[in-house]
Amino acid sequence: MVEVRQARYFISVAEELHFGRAAERLNMSQPPLSQAILQLERQLGTSLLTRSSRSVLLTDAGKLFLNECRLLVQASERASEVAARATSGMAGTLRIGSVTSAFDRMLPEVLERFRGEWPDVELEVSEIDTHHGRDRLLRRELDVAIIRQSGSARGLKSLPWRRDRFVLALPASHALARGGGPVDLVRFKDESWVWLPRAISPDYHDEMVAACRQAGFSPLAQHFANSIHSQLAMVSCGLGVTLAPNSSIESAHGGFVGRELSARVDLVELSLVSREGGPEPIAEHFIDCAQQAAGARK
Repeated sequence: MVEVRQARYFISVAEELHFGRAAERLNMSQPPLSQAILQLERQLGTSLLTRSSRSVLLTDAGKLFLNECRLLVQASERASEVAARATSGMAGTLRIGSVTSAFDRMLPEVLERFRGEWPDVELEVSEIDTHHGRDRLLRRELDVAIIRQSGSARGLKSLPWRRDRFVLALPASHALARGGGPVDLVRFKDESWVWLPRAISPDYHDEMVAACRQAGFSPLAQHFANSIHSQLAMVSCGLGVTLAPNSSIESAHGGFVGRELSARVDLVELSLVSREGGPEPIAEHFIDCAQQAAGARK
């Protein structure tokens, strides 16, 4: 097996085509270098160089071997770099959990920024609900969670990141879809509603219920979805109306219209949540990237 040291020796001789200059380049004397190349040729069972009193030339085998030596040295340098980055926290795996609405706007920007700065980190991203995010952080199944954290939880720390508001989504064919200004939510109390069952997302479900009760009614939940995106898709089919975060409304396409509410209803703020005691360097850098992205949007 060829050692990296031997590959470096041969590259120097092959590029300089002169043992004296190659030895100087390697900060060593010429005789040990000559002996090392001879030993390498014996080890490989072939001549890599044609030597004369006037010149040193590569054989055909030497030309092919030179390319492989360069790859070997590059791989060695890459391995050393990755090890150093891993030691400093710049390599490894980052496990992220996020609620659905975060995928619509800022999270793509954060992921792009993070990958650009720390390309050696492998990302594992899961769509989660808030309560699952808290549990999975505590079980160390996630490193960072982007969830709607309404209060502190033992063993976790959170940083506010983004606040969304509810927007009413109407089928494009709805009579009130063409208006320009905000609408009173109570006007839709008798509509068919596309709903998200509490079993799917307790926190989000409860926020929808609270918004409707604040407007003075309990909605007729007639159609049921498993995610915000499928809610909006069902509204596009003309099945009913629903409430959705403004970020999801703004990033969706076709089939429905979003109308602002006359009485603004803010959702619980999205937070960047990690375990207490300080996140690992990889998670900490992701959180920094997320905060930078949020600051750039203000």
